[in-house]
Amino acid sequence: MLSKVANPVKLVVFTQEMECQFCREARAVAEEIAALSDKLSVEVYDMVKDSAKAAEYRVDKVPVICVAGDKDYGIRYYGVPSGYEFSTLLGTIELVGSRASGLKPESATKLNAITAPLDMQMFVTLTCPVCPVAAVTAARFAIENDKVSLSIIDATEFPQLAGLYNVMAVPRTVVNRGHAFEGAAPEERFLEEILKGASPLVAP
Repeated sequence: MLSKVANPVKLVVFTQEMECQFCREARAVAEEIAALSDKLSVEVYDMVKDSAKAAEYRVDKVPVICVAGDKDYGIRYYGVPSGYEFSTLLGTIELVGSRASGLKPESATKLNAITAPLDMQMFVTLTCPVCPVAAVTAARFAIENDKVSLSIIDATEFPQLAGLYNVMAVPRTVVNRGHAFEGAAPEERFLEEILKGASPLVAP
């Protein structure tokens, strides 16, 4: 899969001085993957000491891996991408490396009608076999439209956040902290759900 990465991809990892329970593992995964391809690089920052960089990437919790290319596509993975989620990280790296969403033309047209920020939070678990499919579909939307961002969140590692959004099954996608839906839907159906939530961002 990494041999298909056509353009440089940067994995920007945020941790903290007193590393959280899974910070070391998340950083290690990013560094090990980057060592397999000359197209990949890693940058590691402390969320507190490097607060300006954290603000630039709009991250507020750790561990997180930001998958960026020649620009920041707003794709984040919160947690350790292991289990089934390892393929999610590989899939997003491949997408960002291609610099193209691969969406159908009609889907791209509808998505690009969005002109206000649209935030997707997708809750996953490491044992969910369909979560990577949903996550990569959502990542395509983030690559297509700069107004769209995606946070893939391990519900097990962030239980309080999962509880806040009533995560009872995964994948569960929350759009603009309001509209939510579950499952790995086909591109067209997924887009319909995203558009339902394309309303002003509500308070966290």
